[in-house]
Parts: sequence; C-alpha cells; structure tokens
Amino acid sequence: MPAGPRRIESHMIAGPAGSLEALLEEPEDRSPVEAVLVCHPHPLYGGTMHNKVVHKIARGARRSGCVVLRFNFRGVNLSQGEHAHGVGEIEDARAAMNWLRKRHPELPYSIAGFSFGARVALSLGCGLIDVRRILAVGFPTRRPDLNLLSNCTIPKWFIQSTHDEHGPMEELEHVFAAAAAPKKLVRVQAEDHFFRGALPALEAEIAAILGEPRVRHGGLPGH
Repeated sequence: MPAGPRRIESHMIAGPAGSLEALLEEPEDRSPVEAVLVCHPHPLYGGTMHNKVVHKIARGARRSGCVVLRFNFRGVNLSQGEHAHGVGEIEDARAAMNWLRKRHPELPYSIAGFSFGARVALSLGCGLIDVRRILAVGFPTRRPDLNLLSNCTIPKWFIQSTHDEHGPMEELEHVFAAAAAPKKLVRVQAEDHFFRGALPALEAEIAAILGEPRVRHGGLPGH
C-alpha cells in the first residue's frame, strides 16, 4: 500500500550533550501499531537524519503502520554538542528512544539505523531487554567487531546492498554467522553502500519486515 502524506512534527529533545533536533512522523491512514527510532550515518562524513537511505527506512516503517522518530546526533545541524566517537551517540539514541517511548508508552518499539547508525542501533538495542527488533541497514564491516552480537538475543535483521563497499557481502556474512540467533540477512540488489538504484526496493523490504507478524525473542517469522 502506498504511503500517504506524512504527518510530521519537529521537536527538540533533551539529550546528554544538549538539545537534539528530531522529526516525528506518524502514519496518515491509521493509528500507529509500533514505534521505531531511526539512526543516521556517520556525522563526520555528512550523515544526517535527512539522508536518502534514512528517509526510505522511515518511509517504509510508516507504510507498515509505525510512528517513526528520526533525529540528528550531537553536533549535526541544530543538535548541540560535538561528535563523541560513537560512545556519546549511543547515549543520544538512548535519549531519543526514551522520548519516543514516553510519547507512545502503549506501543512496542524497535530500533533501526543505517551505516554508522546501524552500529549505534545494535549497540543500544542489544543492551535492552524489551526492544522488539533491531534493523541494521548497510552495516559497515570494516570497523572493529561488535562483540556483543554473539550474545545478543534480540531479533536482528541485517539489510545489506549486494555491492556495499563499506560492508562487502562476504564480510557481512561472517559478522552475521557470528551473531546470536534470532537473526535474518536480507540482500538487496543495489549498486553501492547507499542502495543506489534500489531505494524503492529497500523501502519495500523495511515495510515488509515491520509488517510481519509480531515477533518474540524466541525466533523470527520463517525460522
């Protein structure tokens, strides 16, 4: 089903290093069934919440009936503070997630992220006990491994371009194999890390994943 016009609000959220600029989007055609936080790519390389991949993740989530919060990490656009090498950004995401959960306490919630944001989403989500799922889009493999993945029993989806120069499929498959279940790897036929030539397909995958029967920690649909 095509996504309707966005219901969108701008917010400034209290974060650990100052205010965080954020956008809250709700489904146009229904009450939300889930809340999703989306984390953007690396701030030092031009990453913002307006990145095309982040936008498609948010749009796919909204298509599936989710309320979505995108936000800028510290030091990006109107967000206060300075880049903190991933450590502070995890706390930014935690503050944004807490805000979203207070806004919609009745809803289950998930965390998604693209590239650097995928690492933040996994780092935060794997430390929580009640997050429904984590969506790691364009996971960058050429960084130190996330050791926590071997013990992370939160349902995890890795959504990767088949020609990702920052997360080649062969390397991603090794990361995936070492990660604890439940987990699923989705390959998207795309030209590069930014899903060039396949952004609509990425959006459709996100909508399909978030629209699947509600999962529990015991497994994923089809597993």
